[in-house]
Order: sequence, then C-alpha cells, then structure tokens
Amino acid sequence: MSKIFNLQNSFIITLIISLLFLIIFYLLSYFQLIQSQDSLSFIGEASRWCERISDGPFREPINTLSNLGFIFVGLYILYKLTNEKSFNEFSGINKITVTYGVAVVYLGPGSMMMHGTNTEWGGWADNLSMVMYIVIPWLYNIYKMSNWSVDTFLKIYISIVIFYAVMRGLFGYEMGIGLDLFGVSIGLWVISEFLYRFWTPMIRFLSGFVGFLVLMIFGIFPMEVFININEYWWVILFWLPGVLAYKKPDGKRTYRWFFAGMIAYLSAFAIWLTGVPDSESCNPDAFIQAHGIWHLLTALSTILFFYHYRSERLV
Repeated sequence: MSKIFNLQNSFIITLIISLLFLIIFYLLSYFQLIQSQDSLSFIGEASRWCERISDGPFREPINTLSNLGFIFVGLYILYKLTNEKSFNEFSGINKITVTYGVAVVYLGPGSMMMHGTNTEWGGWADNLSMVMYIVIPWLYNIYKMSNWSVDTFLKIYISIVIFYAVMRGLFGYEMGIGLDLFGVSIGLWVISEFLYRFWTPMIRFLSGFVGFLVLMIFGIFPMEVFININEYWWVILFWLPGVLAYKKPDGKRTYRWFFAGMIAYLSAFAIWLTGVPDSESCNPDAFIQAHGIWHLLTALSTILFFYHYRSERLV
C-alpha cells in the first residue's frame, strides 16, 4: 500500500481523487442533496456574484464549472513534475512541489462547493482552498531565507491551514480576530519576494513598508490604516518576513513570470469587482460571467507563479 501512496504517484492519485470528486459532487447536486435549502427562495434572482441562481444541479452553473480550470492546471503541474528531472527545489517530485500542485487542484473543488451549493460550509471550503494556496509562496520564500528544513516548512504550513480551518469554521471569515488571512498573505508574499530580490540587513527592517504599497494597490491608503489602527492591527505582520528571513538567499530568479502572474491576478481582480449585482456590467443570464473569468485568470496566474519559482538558479 505504501508503494502506491508515494510522491511519485502524486499525479495519478490526484487525478483519480479529482474524478471521484466531480462524479460524486455532480450526483449529490443532481439529486439536490447538498444545496442550501435557504437558497430555494432566491431561485431566479442574481447571486452575490451576479449569476442567476438556478434550480438545476448547481446554484451558479457558470461560476461552478469555470473552476475546472484550477483542476486542469493543478493536474498539469503534477504531470509535468512527474515527468522531469529535478533542477531546483521547485522542480521534479518532492514534498514542496506536490504541496503546491495539490493546493492548485483544490482551489477548484473548494470554489465549486461554494458556487454549486450556496451553503455556509461551501463558503468555508472555498476560503480554506484560497488560504491553502496563498500561504505557500510566502512561506516558501521564508524557507529559502532561513535554516528551515523541508519538514519544518510543511509543519508550519499544515499548522496554519488547520488553525485557519478551525477558526474560520467557528468564527467566520476573519476568524473572530479581524484577520483576513488571504488578503494579508498577498502582502506577505510581495514583501517576501522583495526581500528575496534585495536582501540586506537594512532591507529586512524596511521590507514591512512594502506591505503598505500593496494595500494602496487595493485602494487602502496609509492614512486610513493609521486612523483605524484597531481595524488594521494586522499590518504589524508585514514585518514577519523580515524577522524570519535572517539569511541571504543563495539563488536568483527571473521575475518575468512573477510579473506576468501578478498582471493576470490583478486583471482577474479588476474583473471580479464587476461580477456583482450592483455593477452596471452585471448580466445574470450571460454565458460569460465576470466571476467565471476571475476563476480562469487566477488559474492561469498559478501556473505563471509556478514557472517563477522554477526560474531560480544558484549564484
């Protein structure tokens, strides 16, 4: 049995589990066994993501099926890893690359469970999938600038995921402490990339201020933060990478893939903003839904970021 469930079989195992999920999820949805009963009274109205709520197998058909993009991309990543020789820590089959590929795959089922069922537990699964992905890049960067072992990296990653899963289930999206872990992780990611590229003892201290630039991209300016510091207490976490990244990295990366991924993600975010009922561009009956495009573009960004980390070479 142990010979079957090993890293080398990651692609085929994930493929089988993905197919089983899709079959079971469709059957349960077809027989209306997992949809929210509360949403029955909203059938025919626009959902919070614009698409008209359906009485069919999926409450939001386009927003549900567009998540297949994540599954295809994640499986492609795992397939590519299985069929290549390792040339850096983000190539070939190893614990870190498999974790990344599986996290990309799970973005699909996580979001499908929310848009397909319109349930609270579906929202939990969706948020969990996003956190499972977004935590990896900044933790990996810190791993590269510290003396962590791979097992230490995985233990910290799993601990964060479990903590979020429990706290999100008990207290909701901000875990009862006013912390949007997904949003903060975007800032930590950019900060850690900045550190990786420009690491010096002084940059370790200054790196936290990069987080404020990220906030401004999303329309939150420093004055608003300082006026409402009780709400934005988590900006202190912007200095976490600088505290932990105490060693200069021994590699260099080609940043064209990183910026391509960011362009794809920010474009997806801009489109995401239009995929709400009060947007002038919202058409609940359109075959092309803004939120569905968000899914496809963010799936594209995950593979661009995958190539970014694969560009690393020792110096």
